[in-house]
Amino acid sequence: MSFPVSHNPQVLLRPSRKTTLLPLKCSEKTYLLNKKEETQKWNGLKIFRGKKLLKDLSTWGIGGPCNYFVEAFDQTQLLSAIRYCHEHSIRYIIIGRGSNCLFDDMGFEGCVILNRINFLERKEPGIYRAGSGFRFNSLGMQCSNEGFTGLEFAGGIPGTVGGATYMNAGANGQETADAIDSVDIVTVEGELRTLDRNDLKFGYRSSSFQDMEDLAAIVAVTFRLKELGSATRKQQEYLESRRMTQPLGDQTAGSVFRNPSDIGVAAAELIEKAGLKGFRLGGAMVSKIHANFFINVSSSTSRDMLNLIDLVKDKIDQKFGVRLKEEVVYYQPYCNHLNPSGDKVTCDETFNANKMK
Repeated sequence: MSFPVSHNPQVLLRPSRKTTLLPLKCSEKTYLLNKKEETQKWNGLKIFRGKKLLKDLSTWGIGGPCNYFVEAFDQTQLLSAIRYCHEHSIRYIIIGRGSNCLFDDMGFEGCVILNRINFLERKEPGIYRAGSGFRFNSLGMQCSNEGFTGLEFAGGIPGTVGGATYMNAGANGQETADAIDSVDIVTVEGELRTLDRNDLKFGYRSSSFQDMEDLAAIVAVTFRLKELGSATRKQQEYLESRRMTQPLGDQTAGSVFRNPSDIGVAAAELIEKAGLKGFRLGGAMVSKIHANFFINVSSSTSRDMLNLIDLVKDKIDQKFGVRLKEEVVYYQPYCNHLNPSGDKVTCDETFNANKMK
């Protein structure tokens, strides 16, 4: 999962509701396709230029090269990476496992910071503090195996602790928010803060973090869980159900759409009723197992996937009068322009209907 922010310390990138892929200008195409491949060091960071393909950072396996790429293994390196982007006026995004990201084949004209803050601490029985880059499924399995309940559902979710917290991931009647005790964040100005659960608001696939204009990244999350002898069995049942009902072995990004909140019918059911299970456009296909999972079946391009998402949205709207909202996030490769002062980026950054991430 990911946290897109602007290079401007006062502005988070705002999502567009449009899914239309804007054409690149010739100069932009040349710039993105002919990047110099080089490596530089800055404050202990190793920064790669033009080398990293975003398809290697996304579970969908789609995406061209980014201008800059850096890995952050602790909060000091994360702050340094953000500071580098600010000082060089580079827009950036912070990602974990890329499990809900759609990158463009043209790449990303900015810096991709890969969150590798993956520690796990046991503060006391039932209380775990995990780095935001720690695998969420590993956390869920470990807590359950140690006899604590609240995160059994996480065993099959291919994201990170930070992404799950940001999105309030959930399944099987459980949500991430229910187990959170506190969250450590870093602001775009480099300030570290700890927010208690009472300071935060969560909803279906939403959290206070999505509206924090000074948020740079979630650094760590502390969970408070209750003891339950059957937690392991419960977690295994959830995982087995997931194996039977989701295309876990395929290249997907997880659920493409959020479930509509007011009609009592899941997005997958609407897509299936519209006869779109197994429908294919280019290399992108609606899963035959779970209709809210779209698969990269044969070297799908970003345009293939965008077109399939648009088509499904339109069909559901026409047939049922329901406009589905995306859960995945699309990153356009470039920003349209700078304002006259040159300090604020204006981007059609994502098609997510809620400010993501």
